[in-house]
Amino acid sequence: MEQQSDTLSITLKIGSWTLPMTIRRSDEFIYRQAEKLIKERFNYYTGNYPNQSTDLYLMMTILDIAVRLKRQETSSDTQPVKDRLQPLLVELESALKKM
Repeated sequence: MEQQSDTLSITLKIGSWTLPMTIRRSDEFIYRQAEKLIKERFNYYTGNYPNQSTDLYLMMTILDIAVRLKRQETSSDTQPVKDRLQPLLVELESALKKM
């Protein structure tokens, strides 16, 4: 029985570009979703801002995705949760010591 490799060769197509890549097999879904997102945002900008350069469409797409990523990182900040849980943890530890 042949053992399956941990890597996979895929080809992503974005606009007129073809990007052959070798990736971890476990990351294929993520790459396919990334390809889909890039195409979606690129098509949005080409459709809503006609007669611009491909470079400008790419920059708009990159900025759009980067802003989304940073927003997600900010909303995923766990520090406020930690701050609220800290007093509860102290109280719990105190109660356990009394037992």
